[in-house]
Amino acid sequence: MDLTYTDEQKAFRDEVRAFLDDKLPKRQRDKVAGGKRLTKADYEEWHAILNERGWLGVTWPAEFGGTGWDAVQRHIFEEETTRAHAPRIVPFGLNMLGPVLMKFGSKAQQDHYLPRILNGDDWWCQGYSEPGAGSDLASVKTTAVREGDHYIVNGQKTWTTLGQYADKIFCLVRTSKEGKPQQGISFLLIDMDSPGVEVRPIVLIDGEAEVNEVWLSDVKVPVENLVGEENKGWTYAKYLLTHERTNIAGVGFAQAGLENLKRIAGLEKAGGRPLIENPFFAAKMAQVEIDLMAMATTNLRTIAAAAAGQAPGAESSMLKIKGTVIRQEINALTRQAVGPFAMPFVSEALDEGSNVEPVGPDYALPATQAYFNNRKLSIYGGSNEVQRQIISKTILEL
Repeated sequence: MDLTYTDEQKAFRDEVRAFLDDKLPKRQRDKVAGGKRLTKADYEEWHAILNERGWLGVTWPAEFGGTGWDAVQRHIFEEETTRAHAPRIVPFGLNMLGPVLMKFGSKAQQDHYLPRILNGDDWWCQGYSEPGAGSDLASVKTTAVREGDHYIVNGQKTWTTLGQYADKIFCLVRTSKEGKPQQGISFLLIDMDSPGVEVRPIVLIDGEAEVNEVWLSDVKVPVENLVGEENKGWTYAKYLLTHERTNIAGVGFAQAGLENLKRIAGLEKAGGRPLIENPFFAAKMAQVEIDLMAMATTNLRTIAAAAAGQAPGAESSMLKIKGTVIRQEINALTRQAVGPFAMPFVSEALDEGSNVEPVGPDYALPATQAYFNNRKLSIYGGSNEVQRQIISKTILEL
């Protein structure tokens, strides 16, 4: 297996860099680099720019309007957009629902929903987790009862990221209580404007209401919004999560975070000298960089396997664990480097147009915000404890 880029891949990397230099708005680049909060309009603007170039459906085949890129090209694109401080592509419609519809959806669902995802006509959010069903998704209790041409849906979803922006939600619902819990789950597409849908914000430790509760009370959903077969939703859910957990590794985000850490450590002083020269702190930085290099190599191996037609398995769990642990360690070291200026956390200063002045250097507030917000990395998408169980069963056969 060759882990180096070919001449064609290097040329593609240059093409991506030129595109980012030309098309990425400076205002968005500065907001991302400065740790400022992005608005719905920011995400929609960047999505539209990518879609105009034909680069929004990064994981999609060309037949559905996607790039048709192979796994290496997708990796290069993610690496370069992260390095350029571009807004992330919101994953729920593009990277989660889209592939599910392509593999399991009806022709009518594909024709209707896929173009609307690319054009920005629909903003999707994910309705998986519930108060009693997070990493243990088989315990979902939200019910969907068939009545004629509709399902009547009742229940509650939680930790719904960016649900305040969404007009659609794809949900796991229970359509049968017979047999094993996994056998009674179905995959439904629900209009957020339907009567009986209520979104309640959840304010996180960093002061932002990024996630939400979604309450469903006697919500009528047309039967044609069922994806695939009734009671087969567990299969579709697992397919979606395998791709989500690979993306959660966030190699590009970790690399950008490490570069930022080195920059800050070069500016902050300890004992009258740059912190980066402190042997104890430098050793911690070296260890996390070694771990990141090893994970990046593992990620490339997984990409090479995917390019050869192999579906990711336990490798997704390995990347999810290592990727989240490394990013959290980088966040912790960055916050340590900032020192006492990490303490006075003024959340409002991260909002666009805020007149609130942050305390300390301009990199102090974003460092603390990233530390707080990224505690979630080892929990969502299936907690790291659950991922270790998957590895122990599939690889170690315990």
